[in-house]
Amino acid sequence: MKYTEIMVRYGELSTKGKNRRVFINQLVANVRSALHQYPSVKIYGDHDRMHLVLNGADSAHVMSLLRPIFGIQSFSPVLKIDKDLSVIYQSAVEMVASVYQSGMSFKVIGKRSDKSFALDSNELNREVGAAVIAAFPDITVQMVKPDIPLQVEIRNEAAYLSCETILGAGGLPVGSSGKGMLMLSGGIDSPVAGYLAMKRGVTIEAVHFHSPPYTSENALNKAKELAVKLTAYGGSIQFIEVPFTEIQEQIKKHVPSGYLMTVTRRFMLRLTDRIRQKRNGLAIITGESLGQVASQTMHSMLAINSVTATPVIRPVITMDKNEIIEIAEAIDTFDLAVQPFEDCCTIFAPPQPKTKPKLERVEHYEQSLDVEGLIDRCLAGIRVEAIKNSDQFLYKSDTQMDELF
Repeated sequence: MKYTEIMVRYGELSTKGKNRRVFINQLVANVRSALHQYPSVKIYGDHDRMHLVLNGADSAHVMSLLRPIFGIQSFSPVLKIDKDLSVIYQSAVEMVASVYQSGMSFKVIGKRSDKSFALDSNELNREVGAAVIAAFPDITVQMVKPDIPLQVEIRNEAAYLSCETILGAGGLPVGSSGKGMLMLSGGIDSPVAGYLAMKRGVTIEAVHFHSPPYTSENALNKAKELAVKLTAYGGSIQFIEVPFTEIQEQIKKHVPSGYLMTVTRRFMLRLTDRIRQKRNGLAIITGESLGQVASQTMHSMLAINSVTATPVIRPVITMDKNEIIEIAEAIDTFDLAVQPFEDCCTIFAPPQPKTKPKLERVEHYEQSLDVEGLIDRCLAGIRVEAIKNSDQFLYKSDTQMDELF
């Protein structure tokens, strides 16, 4: 079936009252970003629904790009036709033919907002249904949960036909709740945390700490690929690469082994907060899960978090590993996250990190470091890159593939 447009229905936006237009405009912007490969698709965000006029674009691929976008309750591929009864009957038969298999049931769901149209809703149901039955004598009518719910809507400008409703991702449009800085490692948890924050409308910018030569180019590219996965839910993501080598070397040189991870995480949080300030973010987002590793005990988080007064959002804090993995598999980040490229959180990991670090000792050890100088030099070397859903960073050559084996 050659559909002419896709009709999008909003999710939680229906409860937003006077702010509704702000949320709709944000969703339109996110959809336009996700469909950047299809500049011919025209997007119109009305009060009660959004229309995507395909202009010949591949409806199946466009719908696959719409499915993960937060703020969409459901959508339907639609045929827009003239309000001529013979055209409506013929188009209805053709639409049913495109999906019908022997033994299926159907129901016509007519709706007439153009009160000047010749048939009312009940008459529309009867006449269109008769045309379908004439074309498919063995089809059955079923009023509750039919296999083919044939929707016929008569509006002022045209008639619209559809027989499929696809559930969207729900949630709020990314960007409607402000911006947060996601501390994105190469692991399983932080992409899931970013996904959950995006579902509540947060625009994320990914902050990734890179420590060459201790971490490889593939470790960096893996983090970028994880960011690519997250673009499906709200459009382009700014990826901020933070050069962390000097800081890690200095921590390794001056801080006792048991406190290496605590001091390292404090520097990461300081740097992320400085980046947040420069880029007008409102919060920091992490993939911390309570008790999962030494730096994620209550005592560790207290010692680490003391370097900032900025809200730190921890979407997976109460989840166990299996729950996080289940989401990671659903959003297609798990297989990528478990690839064996070490990030800077693991390369200098001490054999026996403190699980109950004392804040006064942490602050004492940091006195031997030029904290502000290290931070300033680090910030001077950051790189910012826009990540799109069509980008690819890993496995561009056989050499990169060989590193896995």
